Amino acid sequence: MSEALRTGLTSTRRVEIDVGRTISFMGDECRVYATPKLLYDVEFACRDLLIEHIETGKDSVGTRVELDHLGATLLGMWVEITVTVTEVKGAAVTFEFTARDAVEEVARGKHNRFIVGVEKTAQRLKAKLAKATGGAA
Repeated sequence: MSEALRTGLTSTRRVEIDVGRTISFMGDECRVYATPKLLYDVEFACRDLLIEHIETGKDSVGTRVELDHLGATLLGMWVEITVTVTEVKGAAVTFEFTARDAVEEVARGKHNRFIVGVEKTAQRLKAKLAKATGGAA
């Protein structure tokens, strides 16, 4: 860990908007950054910042998102996603984020994550699978 997890930590990542990150339902001329892909990129920007500041064997899961997708980013453009830790309450961490392309702010919002132990989570999920399949996990 580079430093303790605390409010004010921030990170920015640049994402290239390739075909896989765009909508296709309006045709090739209207390929823009898809909201679900934006959310995915925001979640991983937050997770990656956390990973730098938590113990080995820990990770995090998303628990809540507020996302305003304000502008269209075209295929071939880039977006910079900036995430900032705004609250730490035990294992619960809140982020605020913004996303900008070369022209404008395209998104903003909040994202909550919960820090978990990887091994403990794997055991819990295995137990749930056993219940779901009648013990035939």
